[in-house]
Amino acid sequence: MYGDVYEDVKMREFGFNRPLRRGAASAVAAALGVCVSLGLAGCSGSGGAGSAPEAAKASPKASPSPEPAWDTSPKSLAAVGDSITRAFDACSVLSDCPESSWATGTDPEVRSLAVRLLGKEAAAKRSWNFANSGARMADLPAQMEQAAAESPDLVTVLVGANDVCRASVDAMTPVAEFRADFAEALRTLRAERPKAQVYVASVPDLKRLWSQGRGSAMAKKVWSLGICPTMLGEPDAVDSRSTQRRDSAYDRVVAYNEALAEVCAKDERCRYDDGAVFDYRFGTGQLSRWDFFHPGKDGQARLAEIAFRRVTAE
Repeated sequence: MYGDVYEDVKMREFGFNRPLRRGAASAVAAALGVCVSLGLAGCSGSGGAGSAPEAAKASPKASPSPEPAWDTSPKSLAAVGDSITRAFDACSVLSDCPESSWATGTDPEVRSLAVRLLGKEAAAKRSWNFANSGARMADLPAQMEQAAAESPDLVTVLVGANDVCRASVDAMTPVAEFRADFAEALRTLRAERPKAQVYVASVPDLKRLWSQGRGSAMAKKVWSLGICPTMLGEPDAVDSRSTQRRDSAYDRVVAYNEALAEVCAKDERCRYDDGAVFDYRFGTGQLSRWDFFHPGKDGQARLAEIAFRRVTAE
């Protein structure tokens, strides 16, 4: 078809002054057709000796396959966070029980994330728990520095309940500070381990814990000792002041989770759980029988399941 298109082309368009003969025009058109169909930048009307090298230069080279941003089979794991990750009150009253931690424990009743990913023997050798009971988000950068020193492939984060569970609503950590401290923690990790993966669990729904435990006389007695006053203080009170206090604590948890999601989304090697822990309907069977607040062994197992699904998702 290119012969028909270029039949009336004047020779001066190719450096001549007379019209092309029919046969010559067809030949030129055919050559141009090859150029157009192949997209060769080096083609010219005269077809000089430089055409082939120029075409070779224009041919794109196959680029190497990009390295996947997320490895679903990390070979080592470090955990940072608060008493939940230390499995506080999961085995005995008022004490940590790291062997039952959802993140790094070796307790067969829990089957921690480390055990599910690495196997029991490897989990005991290649997982580390740097969480501290009572920790708040402001403590996370220092924990991340400890974790980075072990060069883990994956770091788990679960923190924020203690930022809400303060003596009063006014004492709760401001959202802007919470966000800034989390961002600093990630920068601390990236400075030493730029390719380490991070799994971030959402802050649990503390209001649901209140609604689940307030029917238990034992739970209310324990809560009266000062466990999470902003949510669990005066558990039977339903006056406007108490309701507003609990609503404020609930709203702060929601805001913290939004901050976690926002900061994590800016890091290609960070995965937020999309609110899975917050949405999980923890019942009294998943809570510690000593404080009805921290996860018991069954609750720790549920946290491990949620984390494993997110970490291994393609």
